[in-house]
Amino acid sequence: MGQAIVNGVSIHYETAGGGTPLVLIHGHPFDHTVWYKQVVGLSDLYYIVTPDLRGFGASSLPAGATRFEDYATDMLCLLDHLEVQSFHLCGLSMGGQIIMEMYRQAPERIKSLIFADTFAGLDTPGVKQARYETAARLEREGMDRYAGEVIGKMIMPEHVVSRPEVASHLLKMMTSAPPAGAAAALRARAERINYLTLVLPEINVPALAIVGRHDEFTPVEKAEEIRQYLKNCKLAVIEDSGHLPGMEQPDEFNRIMLNFLNTV
Repeated sequence: MGQAIVNGVSIHYETAGGGTPLVLIHGHPFDHTVWYKQVVGLSDLYYIVTPDLRGFGASSLPAGATRFEDYATDMLCLLDHLEVQSFHLCGLSMGGQIIMEMYRQAPERIKSLIFADTFAGLDTPGVKQARYETAARLEREGMDRYAGEVIGKMIMPEHVVSRPEVASHLLKMMTSAPPAGAAAALRARAERINYLTLVLPEINVPALAIVGRHDEFTPVEKAEEIRQYLKNCKLAVIEDSGHLPGMEQPDEFNRIMLNFLNTV
């Protein structure tokens, strides 16, 4: 584990394994431990870097407003600190949009992109407003009630009961997330650019879109949309999974990732 001051932020990160770097960017409102099964399953073959985004886990949240672009800049500066010049890059949900921004800022450094349960276009006006309202709510109420409401969408409702270890880990991540950090991310995400039209058509590295068949937040058609806008993208749909196939179906998720990375 490590802590680095980069871009004016204290970023916590974990590293494991050796070989070609593979950087895994978590979503909202999680931390680096969402990738536990990927670290265990892939670190024999790759040097895996799993950071906490600013405002999440053990990373700090600087004073003032955070722009969505700042999350990507933080990560690129962290990789400079680790002397990692080029790397494979995977992002989950909000993390999938962050890796789009990382590509926009430093396309020459990225070997491949894996988009896990994410989408690239802008929010509808209603969704954008809901992000602001949820941000205010989290600052007012904290994370516990919100976590209880969304867990059955993060993973399939039946998995909340049938996979108690997954549900427990997920609840711990969400309830431990600092409300200020979670709120800042929602506001920043609401103001992001349209990656679907402004960034995806410019991507010229191999890409993979992975999605759970029963993902309610980013359904399969959103992954298909990503594939349509990219020059070289494969699509994998994981059955019996919701928004977090890396937790719900880790063996299948890891197998798909490895098969893709072996072709790059």
